[in-house]
Amino acid sequence: MFHHVTVLKEESVEGLHIKPDGVYVDCTMGGAGHSSLIASKLGPEGLLIALDQDDVALANAQTVLAPYLDRVAIIKSNFREIEHVLRGVPKAMKDGRPQVDGILFDLGVSSPQLDDGDRGFSYNHDAELDMRMDRDTLLTAKTIVNEWPADKIAKVLFEYGEEKFSRRIAGVIVEAREKKTIETTGELVELIKEGIPAAARRTGGHPAKRSFQALRIAVNDELGAFEEALQQSLNCLAPQGRIAVITFHSLEDRICKQFFVKNVEKCTCPPAFPMCVCEKAGDLKLVTRKPILPSEHELEVNQRARSAKLRIAEKL
Repeated sequence: MFHHVTVLKEESVEGLHIKPDGVYVDCTMGGAGHSSLIASKLGPEGLLIALDQDDVALANAQTVLAPYLDRVAIIKSNFREIEHVLRGVPKAMKDGRPQVDGILFDLGVSSPQLDDGDRGFSYNHDAELDMRMDRDTLLTAKTIVNEWPADKIAKVLFEYGEEKFSRRIAGVIVEAREKKTIETTGELVELIKEGIPAAARRTGGHPAKRSFQALRIAVNDELGAFEEALQQSLNCLAPQGRIAVITFHSLEDRICKQFFVKNVEKCTCPPAFPMCVCEKAGDLKLVTRKPILPSEHELEVNQRARSAKLRIAEKL
């Protein structure tokens, strides 16, 4: 069963300002928590396009969203294909291009994927080294740790996991794989521990947490996909349409924040001017100056929400 606790659900859906006849996209359907709330606010003329690349999530959504299937389109896709997907949905098209009223991203790996030991996402379960969100893709964590050169592995661990012992860990991995192929998450956890000094292992949570995050991001090209999807989302929003993004670590949040800042209104005309003549107005305005954080109650219910941040912007 696909159990899932949705983070910042009410805040993010409320931030989208759902119109009963609007068209919305949930780019990261997961357990369908956000999708079901959005769909419940739509009338018969509205439409929710729910994307996911995980077959388990897609099958689960047929059950969770069963009461709303007259106003929901469930589509298997990576969100980096959002513009292509929307071009195939007539209701999302206006004047020859996609124009939707709201787009939601709830980033990161879902709780069921973390909890399913067979998927290889978790450092708490011994399983085959996989970490693919879409099982139809080719690159796995096993390929990276057994075939990539040490400097490339170290770069992944440092840039995507902010792991300061990345070089030492990569060295241990390369030395170990010369003797035998690294097959499982359990084997990898022990090698990561070996690469981190004993004193450092005793602080800051599980020693493999940062490395596993880094490998997952690399396997699924999560940051590259997110950057592409953000730009496409801006192109696909109708005027006054909103984009809401929930991030779970600093790399994602930095990409989102910088994208919003780059595209926010930047008019340099004197305040006395009745209209803009500098032509430097941006495409977005910030709905939230600072990110919205989970409430104390939500943190009590779901500890995984503790690093979540919600940012919302509106297309001008």
